[in-house]
Amino acid sequence: MRVNRQIEEVASASPQTGFDAAFRARLRDLLVWRRDVRRFRRDALPDGALESLIELACLAPSVGLSQPWRFVIVEDRALRAAIRENFAACNAQALAAQAPQRTGLYARLKLAGLDEAPVHFAVFADRAATQGHGLGRRTMPEMIDYSAVTAVHTIWLAARAQGIGLGWISILDPAAMTAILDVPAAWKFIGYFCLGYPEAEDTIPELEQAGWEQRGPVASIIIRR
Repeated sequence: MRVNRQIEEVASASPQTGFDAAFRARLRDLLVWRRDVRRFRRDALPDGALESLIELACLAPSVGLSQPWRFVIVEDRALRAAIRENFAACNAQALAAQAPQRTGLYARLKLAGLDEAPVHFAVFADRAATQGHGLGRRTMPEMIDYSAVTAVHTIWLAARAQGIGLGWISILDPAAMTAILDVPAAWKFIGYFCLGYPEAEDTIPELEQAGWEQRGPVASIIIRR
């Protein structure tokens, strides 16, 4: 009884957010339906859609309020072709490095939506960012990179809430991406992203459907000390 009373007291002291049980259930649906999309329709997104999503991504937390994320929207066909070529080279190297028993499966995986997705952009973390005055970075400078990743996850969820799919392409050479997109050397490449309407909706990751890997039980990654 005392524990229940304490819970009630905490709840009554908390600000009313309006996030009720129905909202929390829908939030879980959003997390379940968020997929790393590889198969896109070619339909264009509404004007300003990407910019609106980036605005939401900037609400993500960042170390020292540094906001180190940098979004590079890639529209030039020549640049897209250069990135597609780099992906092909890196993917061929990754295929060659696979264990013999997994080579066939790897070759059948669709690992990018570069040819179909209407929107392409890259995300970098500006490690030379002065905003935030270095707070929280002395012992963990990589917090700049982690902050940029939180922005990526935020835009991923925001896009999915609008029925838009996002695919994160990591099979690229970071140094080549810095050169191709002509960005400062101090910027750390986080990832290249394809954005568009997905061909299909599914709660099961495509890699799981293909037999590449299975999602593990939550209990297997919890450690208590």
